[in-house]
Amino acid sequence: MTTRESVIVSKPWGHEEIWAETDAYIGKRMYIKPGHRMSLQYHEIKEETVFVLDGKLRIWTSEIDSDYIDLIAGEIYHVSPKQIHRFGCPKESTFACSIMEVSTAHLKDVVRLKDDYSRQQ
Repeated sequence: MTTRESVIVSKPWGHEEIWAETDAYIGKRMYIKPGHRMSLQYHEIKEETVFVLDGKLRIWTSEIDSDYIDLIAGEIYHVSPKQIHRFGCPKESTFACSIMEVSTAHLKDVVRLKDDYSRQQ
């Protein structure tokens, strides 16, 4: 059995903790601050599934800001390749949204369509 330390990666929307990384898959715990959201994006080949641990996860499914669904603790969402998505935490939330993500190991496979923090598209 091999043990390792998790890796914390700061993001403008919060942070992620990479707790598993192999050639086949990645496991992350993500914390999204209230009123913040990730890029509107899609992946060419990456596939991911998220499980809401705490708080409310808002998921946008298009470039229209009113086009979203909200998930609560215990709910699951799957993202297929080429599927537009954006994860966030509603600004009316009193604490961060915490999600667990398991995905294929294509960390650089991100096509940004929009970004609240002016990161490269």
